[in-house]
Amino acid sequence: MRRIVFLLVLGLISMATASRAQGDPNHLSGQTSPYLRRAVSQPVDWHPWGADVFQRARELDRPILLDVGAVWCPWCNLMDRETYTNIATADYINQHFVSVKVDFDAAPELVAQLQRAQAVLNLPAGLPLTSFITPDGKLYFGAGYLPAERRGDKPSFREAAEEALKRYADKGTIDQESFQLEVAKKP
Repeated sequence: MRRIVFLLVLGLISMATASRAQGDPNHLSGQTSPYLRRAVSQPVDWHPWGADVFQRARELDRPILLDVGAVWCPWCNLMDRETYTNIATADYINQHFVSVKVDFDAAPELVAQLQRAQAVLNLPAGLPLTSFITPDGKLYFGAGYLPAERRGDKPSFREAAEEALKRYADKGTIDQESFQLEVAKKP
């Protein structure tokens, strides 16, 4: 009898751990974009693009992690699978960033501006587009595909995120080496 109770308790604990690992749905539920709908169950606390994201980032004094991708992009799919579903990476992201996911096909004006900004700053501007933005809308760091683990000279997502946080702490450099996004300016 004790063994049955023990196994039952062990099973319940593993179910609770698994459901926590999958996480509650993030802020993307209700979105119509296939790319955003696919990310609803990711453990990253994704938000759709909007003014409330910048307000939240100001309140928390955190930079914004912006991921632009598309369902047809193999590198975007790989980054979603390897990086954004990794529990440790997701926890790190959720602790240090306000995270935004954008569908390349659904926001052409925003994507064009992000790609132009990253190109001006001599940063990768293809897909996936990984951008780090201040709460007042200055793009200050970015990358393309970032694997969960370092591969040769390609930094891991965590390494790039740590560099983004280090740069975010240096407000003077951000003022000199950033690109103010028009779509993020206050009306």
